[in-house]
Amino acid sequence: MARVFAQEDGNLEVVPITATREKTYKDIDLTFTARSSGDVFKKNDAAAVKQAVKNLLMTNRGEKPFDNYYGGNLNDFLFENMVDIDTIEIKDKISHAIGAYEPRAMLRGVAINALPDNNTIDVLVQFMVVSTMEIVDLNLELTRLR
Repeated sequence: MARVFAQEDGNLEVVPITATREKTYKDIDLTFTARSSGDVFKKNDAAAVKQAVKNLLMTNRGEKPFDNYYGGNLNDFLFENMVDIDTIEIKDKISHAIGAYEPRAMLRGVAINALPDNNTIDVLVQFMVVSTMEIVDLNLELTRLR
């Protein structure tokens, strides 16, 4: 059996084998809406990653068993004075959560709009899905109940 070398090794008569593996992301739809077949709907690629990022950011620290630091912990900002909300701290928490716990998403930007009259904070998170290079916008509305 002859040994096959790559082109870098000097054997230019043998064409190297290159292969790519496309990664698809799949998840179940958390609305648990039943299909006609009785199964639940699935989310693929960008929709699955978007759902995972939303769940990550809306989870409070300490809610996930055995990982006390998991989550975006954004609900903490709802109990501060709406005038004193630090948008840089919110952006840092979002950036840290996505960077540490969601390897399928690469954060591109965060925009925050605090609405003190409505007791809400509108958050726009823009990220890129790593496998498909698709850019996704996620709108979150954090609302404090009276």
